[in-house]
Amino acid sequence: MLTVGEVHTNLLQHSTALAQEQSSEVLGLVEGEVVLTSRRPSLYAVSPDVRTGVDCWLPSARNRQLRGVGAVVTRAIITGGRIVQASSVIQVVAGERRQPWSHYLANPGVLETVGKLDAADLTAGFLHGNDADVLNLEAITGRVLDGVQMSGLLDRHPPLRAARTRLRWTAQVDQQPGRDVSAVVTVDSPTLRTVELVVGPQDVPAAVAGLCEDLALHDWLLTMLSSLVEAAVTRPASGGQEHIERLRPVLEHLLHLWLPGARVHPRLRPVWDRLEQVPGFSRQWKSSVNWIRDQISVNNMALLRELAHRVAVQQPCGR
Repeated sequence: MLTVGEVHTNLLQHSTALAQEQSSEVLGLVEGEVVLTSRRPSLYAVSPDVRTGVDCWLPSARNRQLRGVGAVVTRAIITGGRIVQASSVIQVVAGERRQPWSHYLANPGVLETVGKLDAADLTAGFLHGNDADVLNLEAITGRVLDGVQMSGLLDRHPPLRAARTRLRWTAQVDQQPGRDVSAVVTVDSPTLRTVELVVGPQDVPAAVAGLCEDLALHDWLLTMLSSLVEAAVTRPASGGQEHIERLRPVLEHLLHLWLPGARVHPRLRPVWDRLEQVPGFSRQWKSSVNWIRDQISVNNMALLRELAHRVAVQQPCGR
């Protein structure tokens, strides 16, 4: 059994963090269905599922022509009132012949092949291919995220600029009892990551998708922070105050959202544990945050010295 998915992550296009009620209104993508929310460990809101019917060729590393039919399930997520994600997932199963659409719509989140399924070939094709004429979760996921960002409730004045990142993932089920979860995470480009998972039969697709959403969220935070630090350390010497103003919003708006693994199923948390060892996500995050704090502190001290000097110069001399 094979499950594939894609997660897009970006900063919500709004000047302030949304209250939980506002997030629920923005995520009301399906009329009459409820937005799920929680407040612990941070504000979190999840839209109802958006279903997209597909009847297309499937990705193939060996250029095989295998057709798949089903309904992709996509949901949008707002974390902390600040970060928005769209996450698509579909479970690929072997089928025999084309069924009526009613059959596929009755089983959302499942894609049946019309022909023999080669899971290894599909996995390689999905993770590393980019053909527009095959199953295109990038387009489906991006469309849902764009829809959220275009909400009339958003003022489109975010406190900082940040690129959208994508995380593309596959999860192959190993039927061996007691199988530990394994993951291979690859940085394919500045904005694309791929994750190849092997999970056990007890690991349901929803929990695996939740793990990938959590990975995508924290990878986006770290990517955004790293790009700001890189821009700051390579700046011209004359741009001091300007670069401080670009760094300050990180501490004000995003610092409290670093909570890796907080919403991940306990059986899947070892994936996070290994990433914390190598490459060490939290170590890099803390190092970058401390550097930003030091930069702001040094800048504030310089401003105070300058202010004290001006006051001293303007002070009349006593007799």
